[in-house]
Amino acid sequence: MTKPLRCLLTAGPTREHLDPVRFLSNGSSGRMGYALAEAAVARGWEVDLVSGPVAIKAAVGVTVHRVVSAQEMFAACEPLFARCDLFIAVAAVADFRPKAMEVHKTKKAEAALVLELEPTVDILKTLAARKTAAQRVVGFAAETRDVELYARRKLTEKNLDWIVANDVGRAGIGMEAVDNAVIVIGRSGERAVFGPAPKRAVAEFILDKIAWR
Repeated sequence: MTKPLRCLLTAGPTREHLDPVRFLSNGSSGRMGYALAEAAVARGWEVDLVSGPVAIKAAVGVTVHRVVSAQEMFAACEPLFARCDLFIAVAAVADFRPKAMEVHKTKKAEAALVLELEPTVDILKTLAARKTAAQRVVGFAAETRDVELYARRKLTEKNLDWIVANDVGRAGIGMEAVDNAVIVIGRSGERAVFGPAPKRAVAEFILDKIAWR
């Protein structure tokens, strides 16, 4: 009997704290990642979902690992990646974090008007560089212009097998929306378009394209 695919997914935003109250983040709802996890477990796959802070309940059978920051997400993904067959990086990970986090809430009168930032770990690129011949890595490109151009660049630069591009600047799809529309691009030249459609239907379409067994 063929062993089920072991799938590692990331979902939602990360939060990069300035102090215990304030943080840098984005508008990712986590719906796309959770829809993919639900569709994957329904296919009999073993699914680990590393999730940033979202208000969504995962499907039965999905093993959820809850994190807050980009560094925490990387720390959770690293050991799981080593034993997965398929890694789908859906999370909208913050690109930057404050150089220093204050121990206490900063009062308005004390706050600096210049915020020093530093890059967060590039989870997708770091893990994709470690993939074996038996593993597949899928990234997401959420863009507001030149969507396919930037997606293809990311596909190459981060050593991915597939990339899923979506235009988050369009009303009614993408971040915080119930529906999505995507372009799925493979490193061998494959290209497929789907949507707008509910994110669960989009998830099924993506898995149909990227699954190899």
